[in-house]
Amino acid sequence: MSSIEQADRPVALVTGSTSGIGEAVARRLAADGTRVVVHSRRSVDAGRALAAELDGAYVRADLAVEDEARALVEETLGRYGRLDVLVNNAGISWPIPHHDLAAATPADWRQLLEVNLIAPWVLCTAALPALRRSPTGGSVVNITSHAGVRPKGSSVPYAASKAALNHVTRLLAAALAPDVRVNAIAPGLVDTPMTKDWTQAHELWRDRAPMGRPARPSDVADLVASVIASTYLTGEVIVLDGGLNLT
Repeated sequence: MSSIEQADRPVALVTGSTSGIGEAVARRLAADGTRVVVHSRRSVDAGRALAAELDGAYVRADLAVEDEARALVEETLGRYGRLDVLVNNAGISWPIPHHDLAAATPADWRQLLEVNLIAPWVLCTAALPALRRSPTGGSVVNITSHAGVRPKGSSVPYAASKAALNHVTRLLAAALAPDVRVNAIAPGLVDTPMTKDWTQAHELWRDRAPMGRPARPSDVADLVASVIASTYLTGEVIVLDGGLNLT
């Protein structure tokens, strides 16, 4: 990385931000005047292109490796000298039927927990000193899942990892207030390239959700921006599922 670039704009690190929800969040925050650090484990060319388009930076890291997760924060600080917002968006899943308990091996559990739960914790602890120095107070937004709130329709390891991150969100919010605000957004189905073939889930949201459709990535990004801007909001897990939880 180059020497510190002086920046009077806030800086946000958005993990898993080369496509889908993460890309939408990166674009929205950049449009709001924030310098964005784009991250991915793969998709290096897409990450560099998006960072150049947004006048930000790109850093590759495997978040399942603790040293790489911490280096992601260090490289952000090395570039900009500050970190005001951390959006823990990166996560992994796979279509294990929720009723097939034997399909998930202990190795599957470990992989999910490393990326979906432990990595956000590592990033939060690494970023904490910088977040506390933010002029407006640091903000952490964890992207969790409707599956971590509603105990049906998803694989047990995935749902458990997201439920745990919801609770970690509340614990961190209590511990870090008032210096750093910590909130979570728990989307239901979001219409992304990854979910385009999830036919049953799309039918469920069209037929049962009062809003009559899945979320768009921009819906999540708009809420992330609102949560960051809400300087009195902390410790909340906001479900964004088009009202499906009402049915």
